[in-house]
Amino acid sequence: MLFDLRRRTVQGVYLTLAILMGGGLVLFGVGAGNGIGGLLNAFTGNSSSSNKPAVSQAEKSALRQTKQNPDSASAWGALVQARYEAAGQDSNQTTGAFTSAGLQKLRQAGDAWQRYVKLTKKPDGTVALLAARAYDSLGDPKHGVGAWQAVTQANPTAYTYYEFLAADAWQAKENDLGDLASAKAISLAPKAQRVQVKSKATASGAPSGGSTTATTG
Repeated sequence: MLFDLRRRTVQGVYLTLAILMGGGLVLFGVGAGNGIGGLLNAFTGNSSSSNKPAVSQAEKSALRQTKQNPDSASAWGALVQARYEAAGQDSNQTTGAFTSAGLQKLRQAGDAWQRYVKLTKKPDGTVALLAARAYDSLGDPKHGVGAWQAVTQANPTAYTYYEFLAADAWQAKENDLGDLASAKAISLAPKAQRVQVKSKATASGAPSGGSTTATTG
Protein backbone atom coordinates (compact mmCIF):
# COMPACT_ATOMS: atom_id res chain seq x y z
CA MET A 1 0.00 0.00 0.00
CA LEU A 2 2.84 2.38 0.82
CA PHE A 3 4.49 1.58 -2.52
CA ASP A 4 1.23 2.30 -4.40
CA LEU A 5 0.86 5.60 -2.58
CA ARG A 6 4.41 6.65 -3.45
CA ARG A 7 3.89 5.65 -7.06
CA ARG A 8 0.69 7.69 -7.32
CA THR A 9 2.49 10.65 -5.76
CA VAL A 10 5.35 10.55 -8.24
CA GLN A 11 3.01 10.04 -11.17
CA GLY A 12 1.20 13.15 -10.00
CA VAL A 13 4.52 15.00 -9.94
CA TYR A 14 5.29 13.88 -13.48
CA LEU A 15 1.86 15.03 -14.67
CA THR A 16 2.35 18.43 -13.01
CA LEU A 17 5.75 18.79 -14.66
CA ALA A 18 4.22 17.83 -18.00
CA ILE A 19 1.58 20.52 -17.65
CA LEU A 20 4.10 23.17 -16.60
CA MET A 21 6.62 22.33 -19.32
CA GLY A 22 3.93 21.95 -21.94
CA GLY A 23 2.45 25.30 -20.93
CA GLY A 24 5.83 26.94 -21.35
CA LEU A 25 6.15 25.52 -24.84
CA VAL A 26 2.72 26.80 -25.76
CA LEU A 27 3.28 30.28 -24.36
CA PHE A 28 6.80 30.94 -25.51
CA GLY A 29 6.76 28.97 -28.71
CA VAL A 30 9.92 26.91 -28.49
CA GLY A 31 10.42 26.58 -32.23
CA ALA A 32 9.92 23.45 -34.23
CA GLY A 33 11.19 25.14 -37.36
CA ASN A 34 7.70 25.43 -38.77
CA GLY A 35 7.04 29.15 -38.46
CA ILE A 36 3.95 28.86 -36.27
CA GLY A 37 5.55 30.15 -33.07
CA GLY A 38 4.04 30.26 -29.61
CA LEU A 39 0.76 31.65 -28.48
CA LEU A 40 2.35 34.81 -27.11
CA ASN A 41 3.54 35.59 -30.63
CA ALA A 42 0.13 34.92 -32.09
CA PHE A 43 -1.96 37.33 -30.06
CA THR A 44 -2.00 39.93 -27.33
CA GLY A 45 -4.29 40.19 -24.29
CA ASN A 46 -5.35 37.63 -21.72
CA SER A 47 -8.82 36.65 -22.82
CA SER A 48 -9.03 33.00 -23.78
CA SER A 49 -11.94 33.77 -26.10
CA SER A 50 -9.69 36.09 -28.12
CA ASN A 51 -6.91 33.49 -28.19
CA LYS A 52 -8.84 30.73 -29.89
CA PRO A 53 -9.22 32.39 -33.33
CA ALA A 54 -5.43 32.68 -33.67
CA VAL A 55 -4.93 29.04 -32.69
CA SER A 56 -7.74 27.95 -35.01
CA GLN A 57 -6.14 29.83 -37.88
CA ALA A 58 -2.80 28.17 -37.20
CA GLU A 59 -4.43 24.75 -37.23
CA LYS A 60 -6.30 25.53 -40.45
CA SER A 61 -3.08 26.66 -42.06
CA ALA A 62 -1.24 23.52 -40.95
CA LEU A 63 -4.08 21.29 -42.16
CA ARG A 64 -4.02 23.03 -45.52
CA GLN A 65 -0.30 22.36 -45.79
CA THR A 66 -0.74 18.65 -45.02
CA LYS A 67 -3.39 18.39 -47.75
CA GLN A 68 -1.25 20.23 -50.26
CA ASN A 69 1.92 18.35 -49.27
CA PRO A 70 0.85 15.07 -47.63
CA ASP A 71 4.40 13.74 -47.69
CA SER A 72 5.90 16.81 -46.00
CA ALA A 73 7.21 16.00 -42.52
CA SER A 74 7.42 19.70 -41.64
CA ALA A 75 3.74 20.17 -42.49
CA TRP A 76 2.72 17.35 -40.16
CA GLY A 77 5.09 18.65 -37.48
CA ALA A 78 3.41 22.04 -37.72
CA LEU A 79 0.05 20.35 -37.29
CA VAL A 80 1.25 18.61 -34.12
CA GLN A 81 2.20 21.98 -32.65
CA ALA A 82 -0.97 23.74 -33.81
CA ARG A 83 -3.20 21.08 -32.30
CA TYR A 84 -1.24 21.00 -29.05
CA GLU A 85 -1.59 24.76 -28.76
CA ALA A 86 -5.30 24.48 -29.53
CA ALA A 87 -5.65 21.92 -26.74
CA GLY A 88 -4.01 24.35 -24.36
CA GLN A 89 -6.84 26.80 -24.96
CA ASP A 90 -9.35 24.14 -23.93
CA SER A 91 -8.02 23.65 -20.42
CA ASN A 92 -8.64 24.95 -16.94
CA GLN A 93 -6.29 27.90 -16.54
CA THR A 94 -6.01 27.25 -12.80
CA THR A 95 -5.51 23.49 -12.62
CA GLY A 96 -4.23 22.87 -16.14
CA ALA A 97 -6.75 20.04 -16.62
CA PHE A 98 -7.93 19.62 -20.20
CA THR A 99 -11.60 19.77 -21.15
CA SER A 100 -13.11 17.05 -23.34
CA ALA A 101 -12.47 19.31 -26.34
CA GLY A 102 -8.88 19.77 -25.24
CA LEU A 103 -8.38 16.02 -24.88
CA GLN A 104 -9.75 15.54 -28.38
CA LYS A 105 -7.20 18.04 -29.71
CA LEU A 106 -4.45 16.11 -27.93
CA ARG A 107 -5.61 12.89 -29.61
CA GLN A 108 -5.52 14.68 -32.95
CA ALA A 109 -2.03 15.95 -32.15
CA GLY A 110 -1.04 12.34 -31.51
CA ASP A 111 -2.50 11.30 -34.87
CA ALA A 112 -0.47 14.03 -36.59
CA TRP A 113 2.64 12.85 -34.74
CA GLN A 114 2.16 9.31 -36.04
CA ARG A 115 2.09 10.63 -39.61
CA TYR A 116 5.07 12.86 -38.89
CA VAL A 117 7.38 10.10 -37.62
CA LYS A 118 6.68 8.01 -40.71
CA LEU A 119 8.02 10.82 -42.88
CA THR A 120 11.24 11.74 -41.08
CA LYS A 121 14.27 9.79 -39.92
CA LYS A 122 15.19 12.41 -37.34
CA PRO A 123 12.18 13.86 -35.49
CA ASP A 124 12.46 17.43 -34.27
CA GLY A 125 12.99 17.54 -30.51
CA THR A 126 10.30 20.15 -29.90
CA VAL A 127 7.67 18.35 -31.96
CA ALA A 128 8.55 15.12 -30.15
CA LEU A 129 8.24 16.84 -26.76
CA LEU A 130 4.78 18.16 -27.61
CA ALA A 131 3.68 14.69 -28.68
CA ALA A 132 5.13 13.14 -25.51
CA ARG A 133 3.29 15.68 -23.33
CA ALA A 134 0.09 15.03 -25.24
CA TYR A 135 0.33 11.28 -24.71
CA ASP A 136 1.13 11.70 -21.01
CA SER A 137 -1.87 13.99 -20.57
CA LEU A 138 -4.01 11.36 -22.30
CA GLY A 139 -2.66 8.61 -20.03
CA ASP A 140 -1.21 6.76 -23.03
CA PRO A 141 2.26 5.51 -21.99
CA LYS A 142 2.40 3.00 -24.86
CA HIS A 143 2.59 5.77 -27.45
CA GLY A 144 4.37 8.07 -25.04
CA VAL A 145 7.38 5.76 -25.02
CA GLY A 146 8.09 6.34 -28.71
CA ALA A 147 7.73 10.10 -28.36
CA TRP A 148 10.00 10.25 -25.30
CA GLN A 149 12.59 8.15 -27.10
CA ALA A 150 12.63 10.77 -29.87
CA VAL A 151 12.93 13.50 -27.23
CA THR A 152 15.94 11.83 -25.58
CA GLN A 153 17.59 11.26 -28.95
CA ALA A 154 17.29 14.97 -29.67
CA ASN A 155 18.41 15.90 -26.12
CA PRO A 156 20.86 13.14 -25.14
CA THR A 157 22.24 14.93 -22.07
CA ALA A 158 18.94 16.00 -20.45
CA TYR A 159 18.45 13.53 -17.60
CA THR A 160 14.89 14.63 -16.81
CA TYR A 161 13.69 13.42 -20.21
CA TYR A 162 15.11 9.96 -19.47
CA GLU A 163 13.11 10.00 -16.24
CA PHE A 164 9.90 10.54 -18.20
CA LEU A 165 10.89 7.84 -20.68
CA ALA A 166 11.53 5.40 -17.83
CA ALA A 167 8.17 6.18 -16.19
CA ASP A 168 6.23 5.63 -19.43
CA ALA A 169 8.21 2.50 -20.29
CA TRP A 170 7.47 0.90 -16.93
CA GLN A 171 3.79 1.79 -17.21
CA ALA A 172 3.75 0.26 -20.70
CA LYS A 173 5.37 -2.89 -19.27
CA GLU A 174 8.56 -2.28 -21.27
CA ASN A 175 10.62 -2.94 -18.16
CA ASP A 176 14.02 -3.41 -19.81
CA LEU A 177 13.71 -0.06 -21.58
CA GLY A 178 12.52 1.55 -18.36
CA ASP A 179 15.54 0.21 -16.49
CA LEU A 180 17.95 1.47 -19.16
CA ALA A 181 16.34 4.91 -19.27
CA SER A 182 16.38 5.17 -15.48
CA ALA A 183 20.05 4.20 -15.32
CA LYS A 184 20.81 6.80 -17.99
CA ALA A 185 18.94 9.46 -16.03
CA ILE A 186 20.91 8.65 -12.89
CA SER A 187 24.23 8.71 -14.72
CA LEU A 188 23.47 12.10 -16.31
CA ALA A 189 22.05 13.77 -13.21
CA PRO A 190 24.33 16.05 -11.16
CA LYS A 191 25.98 14.07 -8.36
CA ALA A 192 24.04 15.95 -5.71
CA GLN A 193 20.75 14.84 -7.28
CA ARG A 194 21.49 11.23 -8.17
CA VAL A 195 20.09 9.78 -4.95
CA GLN A 196 16.88 11.77 -5.45
CA VAL A 197 16.59 10.66 -9.08
CA LYS A 198 17.06 7.03 -8.09
CA SER A 199 14.47 7.40 -5.33
CA LYS A 200 11.95 8.88 -7.77
CA ALA A 201 12.59 6.02 -10.19
CA THR A 202 11.88 3.45 -7.48
CA ALA A 203 8.67 5.21 -6.43
CA SER A 204 7.44 5.74 -9.98
CA GLY A 205 7.14 2.07 -10.73
CA ALA A 206 10.53 0.41 -11.24
CA PRO A 207 9.80 -3.33 -11.13
CA SER A 208 11.16 -5.29 -8.20
CA GLY A 209 14.70 -6.30 -8.95
CA GLY A 210 14.94 -3.83 -11.84
CA SER A 211 18.18 -2.03 -12.49
CA THR A 212 18.17 1.54 -11.26
CA THR A 213 21.87 1.78 -10.61
CA ALA A 214 24.46 3.54 -12.70
CA THR A 215 28.16 4.05 -12.67
CA THR A 216 29.09 7.39 -11.20
CA GLY A 217 31.98 9.38 -12.48
